[in-house]
Amino acid sequence: MIEITILAVMLLAGLAVGLYLRRREGAVRSAPVTLDRDTGARDDLLVAAGVTGSGPAVLHFSADWCGPCAAVRRVVADATGDLADSPRPPRDIEIDIDADPALARALNVLSLPTTFVFDAEGRERFRISGVPKTSDLRSALGPLTAGSAAG
Repeated sequence: MIEITILAVMLLAGLAVGLYLRRREGAVRSAPVTLDRDTGARDDLLVAAGVTGSGPAVLHFSADWCGPCAAVRRVVADATGDLADSPRPPRDIEIDIDADPALARALNVLSLPTTFVFDAEGRERFRISGVPKTSDLRSALGPLTAGSAAG
């Protein structure tokens, strides 16, 4: 009887952890504001990647061996395509993590796929782990693509 109880508790714990992780997958989260990081090297890497601060950008990391990265590619293309006629159309930037590991380290990318949304000034606004929903990504980008300089 004790073995069955232990098994039931372990199954419930596993289910709870699985549901929690599934809920976080693809969620658009605001980026934390950190003031004590070395932003010079990070900013240089971002500019080299194409996040120039001339408009909003969606930067997503992928790899040839990453299955879900193809879905992220489609979602980002759909969201940026929908906003292409906005006053500040967002840029779609894909980085192969195997080809550019320095930028991935600078942005603290721990898993694939990972997507970042940068505002028109090049500041990180959102971070998405997993495959985002097109509507969530479009909602995050919408205010950043408006014509006002405040973004």
